[in-house]
Amino acid sequence: MTFDLTPEQDQLRDAVRALGRRYGHGYFVEKAKAGEHTTELWADAGRLGYLGVNIPTEYGGGGGGITELAIVCEELAAAGCPLLLLVVSPAIAATVINRHGTEEQRKRHLPGLADGSQKIVFAITEPEAGSNFHRLGTVARRDGDGWLLSGRKCYISGVDEADHVLVVARTEDASSGKLKPALFLVPTDAAGLTRSKLDMEILSPENQFLLYLDDVRVPADAPVGESLDAGLPALFAGLNPERITVAAMGAGTGRYAIERASEYTATRKVWGGRSIGSHQGVSHPLAHAAVQVELARLMIQKAATLYDAGRDLEAGVAGNMAKYAAGEAAALAVDTAVQVLGGAGMTTEYGVATLLGAVRAGRIAPVSREMILNFVAQHVLGQDKSY
Repeated sequence: MTFDLTPEQDQLRDAVRALGRRYGHGYFVEKAKAGEHTTELWADAGRLGYLGVNIPTEYGGGGGGITELAIVCEELAAAGCPLLLLVVSPAIAATVINRHGTEEQRKRHLPGLADGSQKIVFAITEPEAGSNFHRLGTVARRDGDGWLLSGRKCYISGVDEADHVLVVARTEDASSGKLKPALFLVPTDAAGLTRSKLDMEILSPENQFLLYLDDVRVPADAPVGESLDAGLPALFAGLNPERITVAAMGAGTGRYAIERASEYTATRKVWGGRSIGSHQGVSHPLAHAAVQVELARLMIQKAATLYDAGRDLEAGVAGNMAKYAAGEAAALAVDTAVQVLGGAGMTTEYGVATLLGAVRAGRIAPVSREMILNFVAQHVLGQDKSY
């Protein structure tokens, strides 16, 4: 057992950290407040190969795994400029297409996902069903040589930046007559697909949308995979990378907040010339938060290692635990940083309160802490299903 990164992974971490620091939290906040996207950072990350680290080399990627993509997510967040679409496009969409798409779909989409010239977002959540795919109301029905999709989706990130949206819909199983999930690649400019921006109390360059699909026609090759039987495996293929990379962003954000707070408390002197960090009432909460972040990082590393080894069931447990741990740790770290900075912690200048909304959302999305606890109770502790 080793906790050391490979030399290549160490080099990746150092290089991504340097890129993130060139932009920094000020850039992130400026873009978010202006209603703009982090286009320049995304383009540089793509040009340098960081967006495609988990995509096979034959499609223009780096040939690594979710471990490498988690490093990218964490280090950009640790520099104060997390990129949510790293989770949606390279982690979910690229993984789904690579593992379950047709060769034509891989050739068509993976090179653009690898260099950042293409973005594909993910649409599963619905107003009534949440993320419970058993109750999804979006349906796809055959129409001639294509498909018609109808339904609604909510909290869909980055639709205004994407070329395609990976829509989870339900199709009729010809053998049983029952509905089963399938994933469809839908162009964001398709006729009948409209969107409405959601106003969110989160400072972020990425926007959230309601999507309306009104008989959106897509061609016969829009479903991911050689057949509709690929739908369920493809759906689950994207969920573990989503959990792991969201967790990595949370851990990076926690590191960023603790670093900013530690710099401040080590130099701020109020009582008798001693730094405020010399008082245990200040240093102990920060140390506690640092411990929680580091524990989350260990679980992220375990989850990514299991996933890259093809141990999907174990990775599912570890990925959910990592997401839970990182969500809690990030929220604790940012809140603690605000507290120890006092009034300065609430200013834009010191760059920690600007993350409060994002880390609070990290305890809800993409899966709530309560649903993770349900999962652990059932699959780890052997309890009856509670929902």
